[in-house]
Amino acid sequence: MQDLLNAILAKAAGELPGVRSRPDFEAAKARYVGPNGELTQVMKKMGAVPKEERPAVGKMVNEAKISLQAHLDAALATIEASEIASQLGPRIDPTLPSPDLGPGTMHPLTHVREEMCRILRKVGFSVADGPEVETEYYCFDALNTPADHPARDAQDTFYFPPSTQFGNIARKNPEEKYLLRTHTSSVQIRTMLKGSPPIRIVSPGRVYRRDTSDATHSANFHQLECLSVDRNVTVRDLKALLDHVFSSLLGPDTKIRFRPHYFGYTEPSFEVDLSAKHLPKVNKEWIEIGGCGMVDPTVFSGVGYDPNVWTGYAFGMGLERLAMLLYGIDDIRYFYQNDVRFLKQFSLST
Repeated sequence: MQDLLNAILAKAAGELPGVRSRPDFEAAKARYVGPNGELTQVMKKMGAVPKEERPAVGKMVNEAKISLQAHLDAALATIEASEIASQLGPRIDPTLPSPDLGPGTMHPLTHVREEMCRILRKVGFSVADGPEVETEYYCFDALNTPADHPARDAQDTFYFPPSTQFGNIARKNPEEKYLLRTHTSSVQIRTMLKGSPPIRIVSPGRVYRRDTSDATHSANFHQLECLSVDRNVTVRDLKALLDHVFSSLLGPDTKIRFRPHYFGYTEPSFEVDLSAKHLPKVNKEWIEIGGCGMVDPTVFSGVGYDPNVWTGYAFGMGLERLAMLLYGIDDIRYFYQNDVRFLKQFSLST
């Protein structure tokens, strides 16, 4: 029995190191430990071994099985290493300079954001920023959003656990929760609390909502919102600014219209529709593009502005939506996939 086992191990030690592919490995493995394998046949003979000899013979068989498994494992490890090496390609010298891949390109969302900010800077707006982690006060309460509003449900908003603390973000009261901002309107509240009118700001930034990702929705996207506060500001001023912004960004043939709507932050409020059939993949006469309105007097009172003296307008829209219209992109997920083939289509001069 010992001689037979030694012969099997010697054969395996000579054969298995030369196996170079998985099919050959599986065939060799079957010859040794398969249903009809050589070691399997030896183990089947255990029933014919006298009872008093079984412990010693069993020990020899187990030791042979362990040794054979070690040969199999070593052969498989060699094959796996070879497969990985073939996937990695030829060896390279990391100290060599990288090939010149040409100039970089601007991400389409970055391009649209910068272009919108450039257009608004030319008419007197300055760029304002704020934290992406907010409190309920800045994101909802100060914007005249009641506690029972659906937008404040956990199904729509990303809340942090109650025990979470952010030392650099002050809360108005100890009971309010921290959350990921659902819009950049919170920047407008922070700006008004810091200073007195007149104010003309644009606040682009990343926002978060509990949306299921598909071709037109994402839980993480970008907004651009504007606020103008001064004496005698009217809806006419708002309409004139939006006419200028969209014609500058999308072309002189672009038209917009207002439809009555409701937003807690503004009164009156409007949905903004856009007509731009000259753009690629625009198949409708009118497309909803954002929301706007005159700032509600309650919001002014909350930040210490006298609503009898100051008036203002605000509007906001999604940057992804604008970029999709401008470039004819039909799936919002392309913006986040980091596919170089997609990104190289957008040059700095686009």
